[in-house]
Order: sequence, then structure tokens, then C-alpha cells
Amino acid sequence: MKIITHWALAFVTALLLIFAHYDDSSVVQTLRLKQFDLLQQTDAPVPSQDIAILEIDEATIEKYGQWPWKRTVLADIVVKLRESGAGIVVLPMVFSEEDRLGGDMPFIETIAGNGVVIAQVGSTQVNRNAVPRGVAKIGDPLPYLFEWPGMLGPIPLLGENADGVGVVNTAPGIDGVVRRVPLIMRVGDETYPSLAVEVIRLATGAPSYQIKAGLGGVEKIRIPGYPIVSTDPNAQIWLRWNKQFSTISAASDDWSAVEGKTVIVGITADGIGGLIASPTGAQYNYIPAAVTLQTMIDGDQIQRPFWANLAEIGASAILTILLVLLARFAPYYIVGGAIVVFVGGLGYGALYAWQNYLYLMDAAMPALAVVLVGLHAVFARFVREFQLKQQIKAQFGTYVNPTVVERLQKDPSLIKLGGEEKVLSCVMTDMRNFTGLGESYGTDVEGFTKTINAYMTCITAPVLKNDGTIIKYIGDASMHIHGAPLDDEHHARTAVQTALDMIQACEEFNDRREQAALDTTDPGPLPPRVGLGAGVNTGKILVGNIGSEKKLGYDCLGDPVSVAARLESQTKSYGVLLIVGPDTVAQTKDDFDWWELDNIAVKGKEKPLRIYAVHKQTPEHRTFLKNYYAGNWDVCIRDYRTYQRAAPKMAAYYDKMIERLTQGKPADWDGTYKATSK
Repeated sequence: MKIITHWALAFVTALLLIFAHYDDSSVVQTLRLKQFDLLQQTDAPVPSQDIAILEIDEATIEKYGQWPWKRTVLADIVVKLRESGAGIVVLPMVFSEEDRLGGDMPFIETIAGNGVVIAQVGSTQVNRNAVPRGVAKIGDPLPYLFEWPGMLGPIPLLGENADGVGVVNTAPGIDGVVRRVPLIMRVGDETYPSLAVEVIRLATGAPSYQIKAGLGGVEKIRIPGYPIVSTDPNAQIWLRWNKQFSTISAASDDWSAVEGKTVIVGITADGIGGLIASPTGAQYNYIPAAVTLQTMIDGDQIQRPFWANLAEIGASAILTILLVLLARFAPYYIVGGAIVVFVGGLGYGALYAWQNYLYLMDAAMPALAVVLVGLHAVFARFVREFQLKQQIKAQFGTYVNPTVVERLQKDPSLIKLGGEEKVLSCVMTDMRNFTGLGESYGTDVEGFTKTINAYMTCITAPVLKNDGTIIKYIGDASMHIHGAPLDDEHHARTAVQTALDMIQACEEFNDRREQAALDTTDPGPLPPRVGLGAGVNTGKILVGNIGSEKKLGYDCLGDPVSVAARLESQTKSYGVLLIVGPDTVAQTKDDFDWWELDNIAVKGKEKPLRIYAVHKQTPEHRTFLKNYYAGNWDVCIRDYRTYQRAAPKMAAYYDKMIERLTQGKPADWDGTYKATSK
């Protein structure tokens, strides 16, 4: 089955996310709003200089008696507030019924002309005693306003004598959190201002207000004597929830803190005062009125700009395209790092826009796009790499060395189950930068396969030249032996020499590809270079035709083979291209210069072994090994550069060793390094 490319996956993912963005499903809304809440929570609290809260708390209930009180008590509170220097007094309560205790007239006489604003509430069941407010309309705002079937207002005499009557309804989000409040609402063709609008109208002395609407909905609200307020199309404003209000218990004898401030009388006693959910946590139900009023007073015009959606979609598109490109050409850790950086950058951008301009930018959806598209691209790349490796395995797994074929032709009896155990030398190799090479060809699988064929042909030539036997190709790795099926008493020497020749052949392969690229009319970037890591080990190995009667394959098994594979995998850890086991070195001590790398217990083995590279050992290195095995790692680290200068070709080895040493010596150090990876 043809694998969908990461381009296709990214495209489909982007389309789905764009659709989700515009569809504005409940999940999308919740994700966006929760991110906006995080922005609000970054604000430092700001004490209000304009508003105070007079709390009807438990102490007040104990002082004045059970709620609801006779309205003469509220009248007394209003009088005391005025005497204490309070400005406008806000009673966010709906007095929709007559006082059963007969306190209405004293209350009405007290609030009449005394700067008191009371409440009415939008209702789905009744429409009674509503107090509309005249409005000058520019355009037709009515279709865009929040509409209630009815409005429950105060008893007529209260409505007629109160200086202001405002709606206390909020507009909770999909998750029940109050983030926005409508400033103007409607019932039928009548408009009703919010409590905060009525307070400001009263403070400015304006008889009414103006509302401007365009094709997209409500745009602005103007209260004469007050700066124009920009709203969303539904006449809502975003609330700034970083306000702190002075609170005074109504039971207190000292009300001096209300002087010069608008005072909101709020019920906080348990079982009476309700709670609303805010972006910063639960608050008492009077808080939205206070926050709305303070937001308007401060002129904190929190905005969701008209271009926000376009900017967010553009950011998603640009970043996901960059990720797809990175996934094609960069290592996985760079792709992962890019995802982290992009998501972090989006979050920082949203935070910057908020802190400097009070813009609400949605970083959540672009971040989700980045993560999903990035994961898709990485997964598709992984699948494609796996597919390529499987293709290579299928092509080279059946390769049979001509030497083996010739021997089988001469002696057909060799085609049987089982084999023989003999001392052999095994060489394991693996290509370096396979991923980079594959990515350079993109979707050109044929071209990539031809290059792999050329590489395998190149590194195979030294094997055949030195009478080695190729056992198998495993993707970009190879395995061959010396000493079977044809005997070779110098198999250890020829195995090492073959490994060195393969490394040299790999370099020549790279040089030829670079030169071929330079010789073209439009060379462009040079092709990526590949490397070859090799491990050589000697020991008793079971070799022969292994399989079933239906299908046989010339193969070898045994612990020395596994060790050779482990040695090859450790080349990266030691900064060398070839690592040789001790038994091989013992048989070739006079044939090569040997550089002792370490005493290591390879993965899956308890018995340690000395491992070597082909290089002349220096006196300085002997000193390094002495201190290293003895546990004097501080001395090794101190004299690090001295060792490198004495053997510059082994600089990478020392870098790797010092990197390990600086991580700290194991508590159970006995001179043996225990490998944690194969």
C-alpha cells in the first residue's frame, strides 16, 4: 500500500484545523477561552481607586437580622454611605415585589435624587415593570443585541424614583465562565442598559446614550461626557479581571474607605450571595458589575482584533510548512526542538500582544496545528524510512557471495541443515547518515536505491578482494566473515584490513559523488556524505547452511557475532570508525598499531573486554588510561587538552570520553564501563 506522504498528512491536518477554527465547535471555543483565561491570570492585581464594595456579610446579617430586611434598613445604609462621602450607590438587587414589612415609602424617599442605581433582570418567563432607557441609534443595532423575552424590573414607584436602573445579567461563556458582559440588551424594540452603563450615565448627567451599528453588528456605544466605548458586534466588552476592590463590612462602624468612590452593595453572606465563575476563579455575584464598571472607567479596551483569525491561520500555515520542511531534511531532535520553539513562540506572541496592546490572540489553535502537523510529518518520515530499509533488505538480503556459490557448485552436499563450529573473524558495518541520504532524494525512491546499490557495491569490493564472505545485508548494514567457507589462517588480520579498506572505500564513494555533482552544469548543493562504522571480533562461530529443507541460507551464529555488532554500535560513543575486540587484537598485535579505547561490558554481557582502535598509542594516552581505570577522573579532565595535542587524530575520542567523565564517576566504579545501549 502506498504510504501517504507527510505533505498530504500536513495538508489534511491543516484543512481540518481551519475547518474547526471557523466552525467554532464547543471544543475549539473552550480551548481558546481557557487560553484567554491564562492571559488574564498573568496580570498583576491593580487596586481600584474608584469603586468600593459594602459587604452584607455574616456579621451584617447578625447585626440587622434575617435577610431580606425591611427596606428601611437599606435606606439607612444609603444615608450612611452618603454621609460617609460615597458617590453613586449601586444596589444590584431586583425589588420586584412590595416590601412585605412596609418599608417601601421610606426607601423610595431616600433613594429619590440621591444618586442610587438599582437593578432589573432579563427574564425568560415574565415581563413586568421594565424600565427602558431611550437611545439614539446610528444604524440598526437591535438585530445584534442580546434579547430577552421579558424584563423583570422594580416596583413602579422604585423604578420612577431611582436615578438609574440597570440590567444585571451577564453572558457566561460555553463553560459558564463570565469573560464578557453585554452593555446593552433588548426586549422587543426596547433597549436596556447594563448596571455599569447606568452608573456612568448618572455620573455624567447624560439623559441617555448613543449606539452605532454597521453591517457587521454593533461597533460603538457613546455616553455623552464619556469616552466612546468599542464593543463586539453584540455590544459586549471583555472584562479586565485584575481589579482589587476595597471591601467594608456593613456591620463595621468605620465607612471612611467609601469616600469619593462609587459603592456597590454586595451580598456575601453564606447561603445568600451567589457565586459566579471568572477567569481567575469563583467570585461573588456582584463582582461582574464592579469589574465591568472599573473596566469602562479605566478605558481598558480589551479587543479581539478583526484580523486575529487571519493572523492565527497564517501563523499556523507558515509554521506547519516550516515543520514539514524540517521533517524532510533535519534530524528528529531538531524537529522536536522546532515544535517546542514554535509552540513557545506562539505563547509568547499571545502574551506580548496581551500585555502591550490588550489584544486577545488565540495561540491554542495554531499550537495545536503545529503539534499535530509536526507529529504527522515525523511519523510519515519514520514510515518512509522504514519502507526504504525494507526495500533495501528485500533487495540485498538474498545476495550470495560468488565464493560461496562456487563452493556449493563444486560440492552440493554442503546444502544441508547444520554447519560447523570454527574460529572466525566477523565484521559488522553500518552506514552513517542514512537518513540524511534518504531525505536528499525526497520521493525519488529509484534514485535513492541506485545510490545505496552503488554504496554497497563500493564497500563490498574490499570484502571480495580479501576473500571475505558476505553473510547478509540488513538495510544499510552489512555482515561478513573471514575464515569460512574458505579457510584463512590470517582471518583476524584480513578482517581488520578489510574493515579499514571499507572505510577508505566509503570515503572514495563520497568523493566521487561530490565530484560528479561539481561536474554538472548546475551543481547546486553537494550531496550529503555518508560514513561507515565497523566492529571486528574473533571467536568460535557456528557457520554453514542454516534454515529449513525448503529454504537454506549461508549464515553464522554465535556470541562473537553479537559482540561484533555491539562493537560497531559503540563507534559513535567513542568517536572512531572502527572498534576491534581483544581476541582479534591478540592475533594481530604485530600487524597494526593498537590504541586501547576502554574496558567495557557491552550491553547484555557481564564479562568486560578491552576494545581497541587502529592507531599508535602515545605515552600520554597510557597516562590517561592509568588515571581513568584508577578512578582519577579529575586528573583526566584536567589534562584533557594535553592528551589531544599528543594524538590529534584521536581528538574526537577524547571529546567523547571527557563528556562521559564530566557526568560524574559511578559509585561502583571498578575500571569497567558498563554500556547502557546496544
